Amino acid sequence: MDDATIQLAGIIGPDQAVPGEGIGAASFETALVRRVEPGPGDFDVLGHVNNVVYLRWVQDIAITHWNAVAPKDLDDRYFWIALKHTIEYRDPILPGEQAEIRTWFGKIHGPRFDRHVDIRKPGAKRYSSRSVTEWCCIDKQTKRPVRITDEILDPFGLVGVELG
Repeated sequence: MDDATIQLAGIIGPDQAVPGEGIGAASFETALVRRVEPGPGDFDVLGHVNNVVYLRWVQDIAITHWNAVAPKDLDDRYFWIALKHTIEYRDPILPGEQAEIRTWFGKIHGPRFDRHVDIRKPGAKRYSSRSVTEWCCIDKQTKRPVRITDEILDPFGLVGVELG
């Protein structure tokens, strides 16, 4: 399969984009935020959002964040692969309810970094799902991992920021 046929767009609320958003996303409070309303096919036999849908939202918000902030020259040179997902579920989202999805950068280690995602009902104190995904930066030309440098962090406003 040709790489050009694999295009993930980050489908969470592109119409919600605000200039400068997603910059400095280093914590829950500074995270990139999107709201979604689950569709009819997103619910399982128990009547709440299916766990697989939460995982799709985790990927979608990550792609949305990259697309919202990364300049074209970085996007032309790098892509990301998920190496590991750790996900917890608590408060179910039911038909008619919205989900507020937040994402921010975590620790960086070489070519890898942890991306945090918190999904909850708007205004809720308790999460519906939270996850940490370990992503790896890949050079599009060589298909090899590349260290995450200030060049990649700079557009996100994270150079010199303590990430955790």
